[in-house]
Amino acid sequence: MSPRIRRPATGTGGGLTDTARRIIRLNYGFQLLFNLLWWMPVFYAYQKTAGLSDAEIFGIQSIYYVAFCLFEIPTGLIADRIGTRNCLRAGAVVMTAANLAPVLSASYTGFLVHFLAIAAGRSLTSGAASAYLYDGLRAEKCDEHYLKAEGTARALGLAAKVVCWPLVGPLMALAHAAPYLLSAVSAAGSLACAAALPRLAGAAGGSDKAAVERSEGGRRGGAFLRDAGAALRCVASSRWLALVMVQGVAVFTLSRICQVNLFQPILLDHGIAEASHGGVLAAMTVAEAVGSARPQWLSRRLTPVAWVSLLSLVLAGTLAGMTVGGPWSVVALLCLFAAATGFAYPIQRKLVNDAVPAHAPRATLLSVESIVDRAVCALAAVAVGAYVSAGHLDALLLHSALATAILLGGFQLVVHSGSVKRSQEKASVGSLPSAGAVVEEVGDEAVRAAAPGAESGRGRRR
Repeated sequence: MSPRIRRPATGTGGGLTDTARRIIRLNYGFQLLFNLLWWMPVFYAYQKTAGLSDAEIFGIQSIYYVAFCLFEIPTGLIADRIGTRNCLRAGAVVMTAANLAPVLSASYTGFLVHFLAIAAGRSLTSGAASAYLYDGLRAEKCDEHYLKAEGTARALGLAAKVVCWPLVGPLMALAHAAPYLLSAVSAAGSLACAAALPRLAGAAGGSDKAAVERSEGGRRGGAFLRDAGAALRCVASSRWLALVMVQGVAVFTLSRICQVNLFQPILLDHGIAEASHGGVLAAMTVAEAVGSARPQWLSRRLTPVAWVSLLSLVLAGTLAGMTVGGPWSVVALLCLFAAATGFAYPIQRKLVNDAVPAHAPRATLLSVESIVDRAVCALAAVAVGAYVSAGHLDALLLHSALATAILLGGFQLVVHSGSVKRSQEKASVGSLPSAGAVVEEVGDEAVRAAAPGAESGRGRRR
């Protein structure tokens, strides 16, 4: 693919066009409302009150994770077939209905339907939301703002949870089903944001345009299989894309296992009472939100790839550090862990998007990445259960840190090999940031002005 010449945006306000600003703001609203699940802090107790046993509750969770993986590929194909904008709308409709299921039927069947629909709704949007934002800004020649937009959207969503989750208890005292009703209202609000998103068009080849072209070709049959085959061929033919996906596994697995599966066992092991867990979770959420919103704080001396690897090592190091020290040090390390996760996620998301070849089924490829992440996480969860049940929590944390260090060491050796560098340059000249250009990627004019000598042309390489 020949290099793409970057042309300045015609809009005002930091180089953003009116359409680009509209896309970013509606994406903020969609991501915040779609992911604002008011029932998250109380769903276990809510199901217990409804009469479900522990075996039924955790059985539903197991089914949920399996369903999420199974839904990822077909929903990614659907996004590339009907357009990412339409897929976001469909996901919001499904999520709205999913949150109403426990209100209509507070039973095992009702909660099972609820979580299966949640898996379907989130699968419909997991790759489509990022793909729409990336293609939309690229169509407006404002793709240098993608990293900041992705990170800020995540930060706003996390901040909303910090504000809203403490209100769940009082609201339940007024209306027991309030968490699920409010979640349905939030999902309906995300549908309104998705409905207002503009159609993508222009020379950049947005998702909607590509979807129309594939839809016309799909009338001859086998459209979904061709998209799946194209996605797998992209991964197989691009060593750079495959490596970037593999690098993200460490971030996703460590963050998911620590913040969901090990969060309470770690606190209880250090004598931190359950009454304090909500406060610790809120502090971690604030730290992650700050990191997601401020990737420009990272030094410009390292490449984004190096930063993701370094942040992954920070995650591993904090896990190892939790095996020593007292309660306060563990809380501080958990907050550091959350902040590193916040910094890493938007950078990793941009790396994957930049690595996707032009006109490839982007949403499908992002779904492939999600499947890989969740499959590894599922295997890790089995190991976590074995370690914790045997009382070897410290050994689990140390072994996780060691395994991460070994994986990333091997990753860096492969990345710096000549064959991968040639594959990287051949894949797409002009898409990834040059060394240390994270500050330029987020488009923070104040920070760039304070760094004399920074290149103004924003030339990039992959």
